[in-house]
Amino acid sequence: MAQYILALDQGTTSSRAILFDREQNILSIRQHELTQHYPHEGWVEQDPMDIWSTQYAAMLEVLAAADVSPAEVAGIGITNQRETTILWDKKTGRPIYNAIVWQCRRTADIVDDLVRQGLTDHIKQTTGLIPDAYFSGTKIKWILDHVEGAREKAARGEILFGTVDSWLVWKLTGGKVHITDATNAARTMIFDIHKLDWDDTLLEALDIPRAMLPRVCSSSEIYGHVALPGGDVPIAGIAGDQQAALFGQTCFAEGDAKNTYGTGCFLLMNTGAQACESRNGLLTTIGIRLGGETQYALEGSVFVGGAVIQWLRDELRFFSDSRDAEYYARKVPDTGGVYLVPAFTGLGAPHWDMYARGCLIGLTRGTRREHIIRAAQESIAYQVNDLLAAMARDTGVLLTTLSVDGGASRDSFLMQFQADISNCVIRRPVIRETTALGACYLAGLATGVWKDRAELKQLWRCDTLYHPDMDETTRRTLRAGWDKAVGRSLGWCKPE
Repeated sequence: MAQYILALDQGTTSSRAILFDREQNILSIRQHELTQHYPHEGWVEQDPMDIWSTQYAAMLEVLAAADVSPAEVAGIGITNQRETTILWDKKTGRPIYNAIVWQCRRTADIVDDLVRQGLTDHIKQTTGLIPDAYFSGTKIKWILDHVEGAREKAARGEILFGTVDSWLVWKLTGGKVHITDATNAARTMIFDIHKLDWDDTLLEALDIPRAMLPRVCSSSEIYGHVALPGGDVPIAGIAGDQQAALFGQTCFAEGDAKNTYGTGCFLLMNTGAQACESRNGLLTTIGIRLGGETQYALEGSVFVGGAVIQWLRDELRFFSDSRDAEYYARKVPDTGGVYLVPAFTGLGAPHWDMYARGCLIGLTRGTRREHIIRAAQESIAYQVNDLLAAMARDTGVLLTTLSVDGGASRDSFLMQFQADISNCVIRRPVIRETTALGACYLAGLATGVWKDRAELKQLWRCDTLYHPDMDETTRRTLRAGWDKAVGRSLGWCKPE
């Protein structure tokens, strides 16, 4: 019996492949950077062919590095950056426009039009989301509006839409399979998360032909096969990156929560079979669909998390390696009253302000590079704390323990500050590749590598616990300063 699972982790800044064995040991990892394009202020694009070629290369390289043949791989699990929108020609297999990335704000005017049409409540009640340029629906409309003849061809089924998972499955299967899973569909703003079908009201409002949409499947089943030298491998698991991380953290029970520190930050709480409607700016989404059952989740999104450290590295050139941020942050006892609000593309939950912009405030003549770096580090934790507070107001449950993962979770300064500012125990796992691990788990369940979630729960292991060590007076003072700084950034570029 094949004992290995291959996880394809297609993220915002890189395409990665990770090979796991049934004990969740990592045999090899390969990664290729992915270029982002910024044609105008607030616009973010990627080349879909780059997404495909980098992911395919990583897949082949990881098998070669581990000296594992396709015949030894039980299945492939896919996890992906969500909301990023790709439209391609069904006949040629070529994209008709660049992928519009989830961070892109170009469709803010389309969102405003939906609001003027009185669709805010319908969107919230049907999709669990709020009207925002973050999601796929308005991106689809923008491409159809701006590529000549695209809408007519889409109506005939000649142009296909997909989030990144759909695009990869279509390419991996040689154009035979056009599907998505429920977790990715739930992020499009055109999918009814209760009926589990595309919503005709929103399709009509955005003038999106149903013929171009993928079939929606569960998160763990065999969707098709990849023909590789040495054997065909089933694609057996799909989940959007944050839902995959929730599953990889074994947050299987109602009330379990995790936060992923990646390019953005994403806090998800499993709410079980009940879709919890937020009154505090959070989103209701599908956590996982497995074995004919749907588990919902409450989600808060931070647009700029680890990306603020990349900004300090690449644009301000404060250091050459992102890992150095922790070193510089520890060089000063505090930020000297400096706050950095990294609202570079607006603010996500709980503010949902498309017109907010970045704010660096509290500067004095004594402010040094180290203070700004520390303020950037702390900004990540402050934003996550805003999500925790909103989640507590929605559910009435104040989390005392939070599972964490993602690249920035390796930063002990950030993890300790998160514990301090949120008054919450932070739990970091041994396997920090939990997004890929979640995709691995889903594929393994579909192919019989593991029998059930109880077996997966036994495999999860804790690496480090961070306990809060800050007095309440300091915590309240720091939070108040952050709230004041955020207030300065709100609505900054809103048209008069």
